[in-house]
Amino acid sequence: LQHYSTTSTTATMSESVASEVVSAMVGGMFSASALYPLEVLKTRMQAETKATKQATNDGSAETNESHQSNATIVENGGRSQHDEDVLTDTMQTPTQKEKQKQKQKQTLKEAYQHAASEGMTSYAKLMFENEGGITPFYSGVVTSAIQSATEKALYFFAYTFLKNGYVDITGINNIGTASNLVLGCMAEWAHLPVTLPIDCVTTAIQTDDKNRGAFVLMANILSEKGIGGFYKGIQAYTVLCLKPAIQYTVYEQVKKIVITARRVQAKTHGQRDVDDTLSAAEAFFLGMVARIVATMLTYPYLRAKVMLQSTYGNAKVKPTIPQMIVEQFSHGGVWGLYQGIGPELTRGVFSAALMMMVKERIGVVVRALIDGPARERPMPGAE
Repeated sequence: LQHYSTTSTTATMSESVASEVVSAMVGGMFSASALYPLEVLKTRMQAETKATKQATNDGSAETNESHQSNATIVENGGRSQHDEDVLTDTMQTPTQKEKQKQKQKQTLKEAYQHAASEGMTSYAKLMFENEGGITPFYSGVVTSAIQSATEKALYFFAYTFLKNGYVDITGINNIGTASNLVLGCMAEWAHLPVTLPIDCVTTAIQTDDKNRGAFVLMANILSEKGIGGFYKGIQAYTVLCLKPAIQYTVYEQVKKIVITARRVQAKTHGQRDVDDTLSAAEAFFLGMVARIVATMLTYPYLRAKVMLQSTYGNAKVKPTIPQMIVEQFSHGGVWGLYQGIGPELTRGVFSAALMMMVKERIGVVVRALIDGPARERPMPGAE
């Protein structure tokens, strides 16, 4: 009986890890692909900041000074030089067409910054009108789907493995909130070495105004920053590791309450069999609630991470995360900290809800495939 119990426990743990990983991977890929346009909006709006406007203005000022200097050389020196020299200087001076193009580009940048402060509807409309319709909303969707599937699979593999180990070591099946948060943070850090480079490339694709491909951007990051370039924004994860930990802890704790209430109700009515899985509607609703709580608590750090990967990506001196948060607060108050929260909440809430809904359903199928025959065999001594 003891040998059977040990074998049964090992099989259950293997089943748990396999079902969690497969269902999370499929659920993550499905939700990321279905809601990708909102992901693009969220990232682009987060990257828009007055700091970039100031940098652009400084660059424009330097360009104008250079243009004025060249113009002065032509004007003052042209009288005493040969015609060839005058022609050379004139060719070095930006044409009126180039100046107009630079002015239009600057005006468009300012329009995007203004639209980002208004909300995702204004920003989406501007993107649609100026960037070729629906195409930019799906730029990088394959990379994002791969990143999401990998992240969710590795996270749930690490989390389930750590949770099973915790139960084995402590003998406590009912894991508390604090322990769940710690296990969630450890699971989040476990997948970052693999998923953060993919996330960095995805962000680069979404914010690249030259429409370069993933491989070109990867080569560009590698040549400019080396391997470290793929880990821009990792310092933000000192806080961001709490986001999935909070999300899945809230989800698991509320799920336990729902299942416990279901068991009590079944016992009251004299029912023996109780379904320990959530319905699609229950999983969808709980996923939404959990994601809202986690997003609101960690969003300023999430925006800071995106800005480090895009806006400050090539800066020689990068500010720290707290400095960036203070800067955004000084420029825009609380709204400055939460700029882009609209598409993030919309995308994140529905993504989490869809992912948890698909995960719960696929988990049932995977468990049935892995351990279906075993469920039909009773334990020795059972009647």
